[in-house]
Order: sequence, then C-alpha cells, then structure tokens
Amino acid sequence: MVTPVYILSGFLGSGKTTLLQRLIRHWMEQGLRPAVIMNEIGEVNLDGLLVSSEVPMAEMLGGCICCTIRGDLSVQMAELIEGEKPDLIVIEATGAGNPLEIFDAVTEVSLYLKLDIKPMVTVVDAAHLADLHASQQGKTYRLMVEQIRCGSVLILNKIDLLEPDRQREMSEFLRRTNPYALIILAAKCDVDLSLLWKAADGQDNSIPTIQRGAAYIGHNSEADRQSKHDHDDNGHDHECDHDHDHEHDHDHEHDHDHDHEHDHDHHDHDHHDHDHGHAHPHASHEHVTVYTHYFDGPVDSEDFERFIAELPREVYRGKGVLRFTDTASRFLFQYAYREADYLKITPQGDVPDVAVFIGEHFDRNAIAHQLKELERKQAEPE
Repeated sequence: MVTPVYILSGFLGSGKTTLLQRLIRHWMEQGLRPAVIMNEIGEVNLDGLLVSSEVPMAEMLGGCICCTIRGDLSVQMAELIEGEKPDLIVIEATGAGNPLEIFDAVTEVSLYLKLDIKPMVTVVDAAHLADLHASQQGKTYRLMVEQIRCGSVLILNKIDLLEPDRQREMSEFLRRTNPYALIILAAKCDVDLSLLWKAADGQDNSIPTIQRGAAYIGHNSEADRQSKHDHDDNGHDHECDHDHDHEHDHDHEHDHDHDHEHDHDHHDHDHHDHDHGHAHPHASHEHVTVYTHYFDGPVDSEDFERFIAELPREVYRGKGVLRFTDTASRFLFQYAYREADYLKITPQGDVPDVAVFIGEHFDRNAIAHQLKELERKQAEPE
C-alpha cells in the first residue's frame, strides 16, 4: 500500500496548526484515518494539544527534520504506517526549516517506504509578510520568500488584518514570486479544502491562480498560462534557492476566551528555566533563539498579558500552558506577530506549566528575569 504524505510549510505563527485542525476534521468526515508528524525545534510540543486524541501523532522535537533530527524521520514514519495503518500522513514542519531540504528529507524516506509525496502547501502570514516586505531584508524575510517559492499551494492567511490595497500588493507579490502556485486568500485558514487538495494533487489544472477562500476574485492570465501545476508525485519543479536560512515555527489562531477559572495542581521541575539554543553544524540555525520557561505556580493574568504585549519585536512566536491566580482553568496561550490569544483547555496527562519563545537574537536572560519576577510577585505575602 502506498501512503500519501502531505507537507505543511510556513513561518512562525502563520496558521499551520489551524489549517491542520481543519484538514483533520475534513479527512475524518470523509471516513479517512489521518496521522500527523509534528516537528518542533524546541523541546515541548504544545501544538499537539490541539490535535484530536483520536489521531495518531508522532512528535519530533529538539531540532529540524531537514538536518539535526533528519535520521529520525524514517523511523517515525515507519512506526506510524506499520502500527497505525493511516490512510494518509500530514507533516507539520517547523517554520525554521528550509522547505527544499524538508522535501529532500521526506523523499529520502521514500527510498525505504512506499510513499506518495504530495506537493507542499505553504501558509503565509499576510500581515507579517507585508511588514517585512517594506525593507525586504533579513533572514526572516528571505526564509519567507523561500517558503513561498517552494509551495505548490500558497494560503495567504490573516488577510483580514490588511487593508484592501495591501491585500492586493501581497497577493501580487506571491504571484510574481511563484507564478506556478495556486494562491488562496484566507482568514484563520478558512479555505475550501476540497479545492485545495484537488490543486495539491494535480487533479484540476483549470483552477484560477488566486482565490479568496472558495470564491474566485480574479487572476493574471499570463500567470495562469504558466500555472498548470506541473508537479509530479514526489515534488515539483519550482526553483527553490538552496539558502539554508532557518527561522522557526508552528502557529494558531484562537478566540480570546478569557473568563478565567483555576485548577491548581502544578508540577515540580528540577530545571526551572531552560535555554534551548540549538548549536549544530548548520550555521543557518545560529540566529534562531529559543527559550523555554517552566513555571513553579500561577501568575497574575493582567501582569502576564502586559508582559506579552511588551515582548521585543525579535520574539516572533510564543506559546505555552499556564495557570492564572484569578482563574480555575488552565490556558493555552499563543503569540504570533504582536497578537496573543488564550484558549481554555483541560490537558490530558502530565502537562507542565510552561512557556516557549522563539525568535532572532532576543535576550533570553531578560525574558527569564521578567517571568521570574511575575512568579516572585505572586509568592510574596500580602
């Protein structure tokens, strides 16, 4: 049996996990059994909390599948296929990964396993791209462009955060950068999934180049003449520059459910704060900064929200599970490109109170100090 493999790419906070959740529901409604491989450069997989427990999932943490933990990919895929017998596998790649090298890693596995590797779907954060596009400089911008070049389907997400003129400017930029891809404009990754997979599977070459969700909004005729989705099952013929500039990711968009309750049974940890820098031979990872902080107890919700609002611009992504002093519930928080959301959750198993921050060259010590101050403030007697 040949197992289809779909790859989701995109920078930190672009919306990949939101799309993954929609895809899982879509496939399960069709009677299919999907399996998921989630890759995180950090040591904690919080995005996995948002995936249904009915879905088989493998976690690949502490590195990128395109380099440091590349050898583990074949083992994880073999175990999923042999143990779970899924109808398909979807890989949510870390936003730090070079997309071409991610493809290389997966195609390498196809030498050992019978896989049908589908063209890559890339989620692009419209607001973040628009901000970086003004200067067109920096490793983050270059990685975003690389991800755009290598995607067969581009979802320009969070389009609702841009004015119409900027929407058109960014969609035109995507079309110029990758005239071969289907471009879908969306908010919260709300797209026509049947249309998306017809394009990704190469089943329908007549689909217009640019869509707004499920509604056609117009296209460039020259781009359409070129855009016949000339992709074979094991990749595509886009020219992706082999520039191993890594950033980092996963993402979400959640409603801000902030009526707090509180369930206080926290976990003790030998290491209160962890500095997960990733030093390895791939120099392109060296600018990525990751800081993981384990909490000893709850913190004040307003103080924490103020801390999040004042994070330096160099912090691109934040996520975590924590308790607040004025609640009885635990919350999953998500931070991406200056916006934060909070989702009330009931984690299964031993899930610590933890926060993970990812970005470029930010001061880990400053972040650690501020979080410890939040905890110290709560520990002090009235």
